[in-house]
Amino acid sequence: MKTKKWKRLIVLRTILIVVIFAMFFRSYLFASYVVDGKSMEPTLYDGNLIMVNQILYDFSDVSRFDVIVFHANDEEDYVKRVIGEPGDHIKVVDDKLYINDEYMEEAYLQAFRDQITGILTKDFTLEEITGESRVPEGQLFVLGDNRRNSFDSRYFGFIDQETVVGKVDIRYWPVSQVGFHFTD
Repeated sequence: MKTKKWKRLIVLRTILIVVIFAMFFRSYLFASYVVDGKSMEPTLYDGNLIMVNQILYDFSDVSRFDVIVFHANDEEDYVKRVIGEPGDHIKVVDDKLYINDEYMEEAYLQAFRDQITGILTKDFTLEEITGESRVPEGQLFVLGDNRRNSFDSRYFGFIDQETVVGKVDIRYWPVSQVGFHFTD
């Protein structure tokens, strides 16, 4: 009789420890988000569930082409792709991205380019849209992958690096679209 109670106590204690660890990881290391809108298609779709690594940027800097979640305002978080880091000069000419006058292939856009006719990204220079020739220190320039339909830095300007919640590490729903890498 005592062994059954002992086993139950061990099982309950184990479950409690697992729940505490899960809550800790969920609250402090990772966060779950629902993609709202079409601005990141074809990388992320409206309704996708994503896991955001919140601790990564405590140990390393944001990298170009990372897909991130950031606080757009007090009520909304946006998911976008980092295009420009501090000091970068950015322009798009003939639907091609140039960073510091070097052409950058955007392989993650190929699926979208295959579906459309015409250009995906209209020509622009950083100076035309922000008044700055380079991305300022502590700021980032972000774009949605659906360049025809994305409210991004072309409209609201730079984002402060301090507003970054974390990097999108996993798309886990729907199961048919599970994915882990969003830079290529």
